[in-house]
Amino acid sequence: MGGTEKERYPVPTLLLSEVEGADSLIDLALDMRWSLNHSADDLWKQLDPTLWDLTHNPWTVLQAVSRDRVRQVLADPGVRALIDGLLESRRLASETPAWFQNTHGSAGLGCIAYFCMEFMLSEALPIYSGGLGNVAGDQLKAASDLGLPAVAVGLLYQQGYFRQVIDRNGAQRALFPYNDPGQLPIRALREPNGELLRLQIPMSGYPVWVRTWEVRVGNVKLYLLDSNDPANLPAHRGITSELYGEGTELRLTQEILLGISGWRLLKALGLRPDVCHLNEGHTALVVLERARSLMEETGRTFPVALAATRAGNLFTTHTPVAAGFDCFPPSLIDQYLGAYAREDLGISLDELLALGRLASDDASAPFNMAYLAVRGSGYINGVSRLHGEVSREIFQPLFPGWPTPEVPVGHVTNGVHMPTWESAASDTVWTEACERNRWLGTLETMEEDLRDVPDSKLWEFRASARRSLVGYVRERVGQHLAALGASQQEMEQVKNLFDPGALTIGFARRFATYKRPTLLLSDRERLIRILTDPDRPVQLIVAGKAHPADRPGQAMIEEWTDFVARSGAGGHMVFLGDHDMLMTQRLVQGVDVWINTPRRPWEACGTSGMKVLVNGGVNLSELDGWWAEAYSTAVGWALGDGREHGDDPSWDKAEAEALYTLLEREVIPDFYSRDGDGIPRAWVHRMRESMATLSPRFSSNRAVREYTETYYLPAARNYRDRVADGCSMGARISVWQGELEKKWRNLHFGEIEVETEGGRHRFGVPVYLDNLDATFVSVELYADGKDGEGPFRLEMVRGLPLAGVVNAYVFNAAAPATRPATDYTPRIIPRFEGAAVPLEAAWIHWQR
Repeated sequence: MGGTEKERYPVPTLLLSEVEGADSLIDLALDMRWSLNHSADDLWKQLDPTLWDLTHNPWTVLQAVSRDRVRQVLADPGVRALIDGLLESRRLASETPAWFQNTHGSAGLGCIAYFCMEFMLSEALPIYSGGLGNVAGDQLKAASDLGLPAVAVGLLYQQGYFRQVIDRNGAQRALFPYNDPGQLPIRALREPNGELLRLQIPMSGYPVWVRTWEVRVGNVKLYLLDSNDPANLPAHRGITSELYGEGTELRLTQEILLGISGWRLLKALGLRPDVCHLNEGHTALVVLERARSLMEETGRTFPVALAATRAGNLFTTHTPVAAGFDCFPPSLIDQYLGAYAREDLGISLDELLALGRLASDDASAPFNMAYLAVRGSGYINGVSRLHGEVSREIFQPLFPGWPTPEVPVGHVTNGVHMPTWESAASDTVWTEACERNRWLGTLETMEEDLRDVPDSKLWEFRASARRSLVGYVRERVGQHLAALGASQQEMEQVKNLFDPGALTIGFARRFATYKRPTLLLSDRERLIRILTDPDRPVQLIVAGKAHPADRPGQAMIEEWTDFVARSGAGGHMVFLGDHDMLMTQRLVQGVDVWINTPRRPWEACGTSGMKVLVNGGVNLSELDGWWAEAYSTAVGWALGDGREHGDDPSWDKAEAEALYTLLEREVIPDFYSRDGDGIPRAWVHRMRESMATLSPRFSSNRAVREYTETYYLPAARNYRDRVADGCSMGARISVWQGELEKKWRNLHFGEIEVETEGGRHRFGVPVYLDNLDATFVSVELYADGKDGEGPFRLEMVRGLPLAGVVNAYVFNAAAPATRPATDYTPRIIPRFEGAAVPLEAAWIHWQR
């Protein structure tokens, strides 16, 4: 793509365009850098404080205000100075070398393309549902902070995730407002001549036009695609109608748009990513299109192109159960991708289906997108240490014969973009303790710096945050009651709802059965006693949505709303409707304790509790996801014994008992035990430890740096090696895989011989390789790990050929005699320099 910014993005036709200085406002409003921190909040408040508070969308504010108001604001020297400062800050951020340039600028990493179905950047762009979008949005922001050469690709939905209304009976109603592109902080992509940049892809025999958009997120660009083009058939216009729409056909067409059209858009923009980050299996089809693109450039076959490109693909799975992966009937794959496979990839439908099946010859098996992502990637990771372990078990069937610990799934624990979630008051505390640009580097001194903040200041900061939250709760409850036609007396009572000095607990998340959102209701009388203790009162804020099709989840919402209404303790608890990003920000900034009660190990990571860290909140959570690796008695409280119990009702009852006991014996006493200065020293100590040690560790800054050094840089190097010289290395790997496929079944062992002396077991075993190149395999001596250690692996040495046998050798090794010789077993595994085993070659043969 050529042309200047103005050629590609003409300034929208606004009445403001004739106001001198308004161009700067337009430019700032369309750069979502303002969502990365609080630096621009005062600017938008100046224009329309009410609308800003309701929407947090500068673009909406800018289009709603009058020219006279804009002129008035721009005439204020203070506002002009603020605008100039924001523009200068943006210029410096784009021109000043950041962490990546300073640390890895010479690594040659050209571009990272991040694909995801949803992105939570701001309530101003409602194209997200929950945790997956939260992670994607926060990682994009951290990528901008750290200077990564990254772009992202997603979908622009005509309807974002639903808005929730709690009716008079306490039941959830779902509403789906339309996402008007003209009201969103996005710009249409255009050709240099001003024509809209539209892509055309075939969809079940019909051409589909795909519109393209750009979102600026500081130094990173997010490209969005949508099918709501007037030239499309009505059914095709609805492909991007809603996020995670119902029906397998709609889901498949959305994933075709994201993966295939997404890669084609990057090519149209002149981008050539070294690394593709596939954030969940929804994005897997980019594997095929990336390979097809290389086929077109080099004339290579699909197997060679896949062998070359997969080295540059990273697949991140967020799914804690195998049933959570997207699967499609073979007939639907044939309908939408059969012609693409035959005509564009040069492979048969069966060959395509084999990439997404556990067993390639199982004609009835569905096409699993996660399996395609595994078979098309050079790296796989889960999103917490525990989830890495769970994912190795989930994907173990793809690597039959391999021990579960060797299934090639690593982990990078998620983090959150702390500047997005911290309050302005929290920002002030951290800035005084550290410095303003603290989240742009490697965070090494943050823990030490925060330890210098006096207890009194931290406690004052928490008290202020709680007062602000109480004001917000009163406002939200008042709005809800007014909408239901409440009496004047009821409206007056809201003004005294909650106590700014009382211990405030938050529980807000998607209402799904595995999250056990009604665990606190297991003993309602006990909960009421806890909340209404006259000497040590507690107040509880509950919020969350259930999927419109999830009846059990909606029933749990009704349980809570009914309990709040009928318990007689309504002054101590509320259920806040329409849980969204703005509400989450207010809750995590103000609560003292954040509770999370999922069934282990179904919370792959969970990020809601991470958001309270920077704001001085403390976690009380199940030992699942991130909390399983974060928890210590110094930073919070834990539920569970660190084991899995399924959906056993007796275990739920036991954990509910443990939750009440923790609140009664530890949490509440610590909060209300004050010294002569009125400060709860034990509480502030735990709060400080949580803030200082966990905030840096569970930030998206750390997560993105870890992705860069663990995955992006090695993936880029491996990809460049494989595509060099016309994909010669990719071709050699493809040949190696083909040879293993044809000849592996003929490999076998002879009788093993063992001698033990001098504290060593000496092993010798004949290996018969038939006509397979001996350099294509490795023979190892293996023993399971013990006492918490990893497995023992030792490559055996190939000796002289066996006499009278073609391509057979004795392999030798010596191992410590500290354990029995029977613990050790020879095995044959594939080997090829630069290849990932078993990810790219899952064969294995054990000596029996």
